[in-house]
Amino acid sequence: MSGWLKRWSAIFCGGATALLLVPGAAQADSLIENVNGMTLDSDGEVIRFTGMLIDDDGKVKKLLDRRDKRPREVDFQFDGKGQSLIPGFFDAHGHVMAMGFAALTLDLSKSKTLAEALAMIAQYAADNPNRQWIIGNGWNQEAWGLGRFPTAAELDAVVPDRPVFLSRVDGHAAWANSAAMRAAGVSAASKAPSGGTIAKEGGKPSGIFVDAAMDLFNEAIPEPKPAERDLALGKAQDILLANGVTSIADMGTTLQDWQSFRRAGDKGQLKIRIVSYAYGIDNMIAIAGPGPSPWLYDDHLKMAGVKLYIDGALGSRGALLKQPYADMPGESGLSMLTAAQLKNKMSRAAMDGFQTAVHAIGDKANDEVLSAIEELSDTYKGDRRWRVEHAQIIDPADISRFAEFGAIASMQPVHQTSDRLMAEARLGPDRLVGAYAWKSLLDSGAVLAFGTDVPVESSDPFAGLAAAMTREDANGQPFGGWMPSERLGREQAWRAYTIGSAYAAFAEDRLGSLEPGRRADFLIVDQDILLATPAQIRKTQVLQTWVGGKPVLVKN
Repeated sequence: MSGWLKRWSAIFCGGATALLLVPGAAQADSLIENVNGMTLDSDGEVIRFTGMLIDDDGKVKKLLDRRDKRPREVDFQFDGKGQSLIPGFFDAHGHVMAMGFAALTLDLSKSKTLAEALAMIAQYAADNPNRQWIIGNGWNQEAWGLGRFPTAAELDAVVPDRPVFLSRVDGHAAWANSAAMRAAGVSAASKAPSGGTIAKEGGKPSGIFVDAAMDLFNEAIPEPKPAERDLALGKAQDILLANGVTSIADMGTTLQDWQSFRRAGDKGQLKIRIVSYAYGIDNMIAIAGPGPSPWLYDDHLKMAGVKLYIDGALGSRGALLKQPYADMPGESGLSMLTAAQLKNKMSRAAMDGFQTAVHAIGDKANDEVLSAIEELSDTYKGDRRWRVEHAQIIDPADISRFAEFGAIASMQPVHQTSDRLMAEARLGPDRLVGAYAWKSLLDSGAVLAFGTDVPVESSDPFAGLAAAMTREDANGQPFGGWMPSERLGREQAWRAYTIGSAYAAFAEDRLGSLEPGRRADFLIVDQDILLATPAQIRKTQVLQTWVGGKPVLVKN
């Protein structure tokens, strides 16, 4: 995730709506009783239980069934009244600070046409006359059926007097007005940096900046203040906890992000568990120095590795393909790093024990990452758990290489339902085999780790579970699923969202399930997800969220 979401202007004021937080008293053993409990064990088998004993460190001590004797004395007892209890979800790929900032700025994700988006922008500008910049996210020209990118001139017509900078839904392109380009010093003479594209009309920038070209605005958009960063983190935590996400891999942590996480941890306000992957080598060194950090704040925070980018996104035609785009024959995507640069960066991280997570969407990008892993595996032995983030379009010949070299496929099920029509247009019908190939990857022996890429998609994991099981969207389309041979079974999808995500972050010894010794991170939900239909799973409501054996969110 790049662009304005890392450098949100220091202009936001106001408070976020607080969710009900229940303070946890100091406690020794606690008993969670009278629940319809379910979890997966390390082998992916379902364990049912009716009670759970939690020790004073906030870890599961024992799972109890109806026949097991309950302890006579505990310091705290909770009656679940027969409601369903499941482990908290572990989002394997998200952007914590970006989702907080996105929730506090203009959201265009629900706009269905360009005209509707422009009306929303105009209204937002009118409602916020004191903001120096109009910052937003979520636009998608594919969802509008526009057949082209929007332009600066269209933005100028509704906001001519202030800079406007709007990130595309995938975070890999930005739409700016003329005032924003003037503020950033962007003109017809401006050159796109390596790994980026400046769209032009008549020799002048049209207002669309793809991938690295978004960085041209970095100096113009004011940095958020620490208090504003902390507000965004608080908002992000509220959203994640409400959706049942208790752990998340933060993909692209900056030094400023890390400082916000640490401030929250120091104050006892870090409720979710964050495994950080630094935004590039420089941030990795600045944050963690000679090696990954230890777990901090009772397993709430860890700097584990580095996030690298080798290509862009499919929607902006930045995904790196082996053959040109079907809907733009002269283009094959953007290479953010050469093969040599990628191997050098991965080697730099690996030599100090950092895990690498490489963004790769196109089939050529995935091929290059797998080739780098193959070569580096001869030098860096042991359990490295190389991560490939997204792995959306894979040449079928490359699928078996994930398991062969121990690469983890970190994927986002809802991307498939959101991207289906776009993927068909970008690739054409003959190149879809290997697209969002969850079942093929799993059958090959690869480890799947599921997430959402929030704020690109909602952090709601239940929508992801349903999508993984059906390959249908929220409206049940296409009936029977898109490329249905890639559907997953219920337990397979659930495992990828819990144990798989924890494994991908070297955290399976403490997170991802409710086996004894793991952290007691769990949800009280309104239905049994092992009996519900996929359509019902989509509607699951989180009633309570507990982290470390303590309630951190209870909904009225």
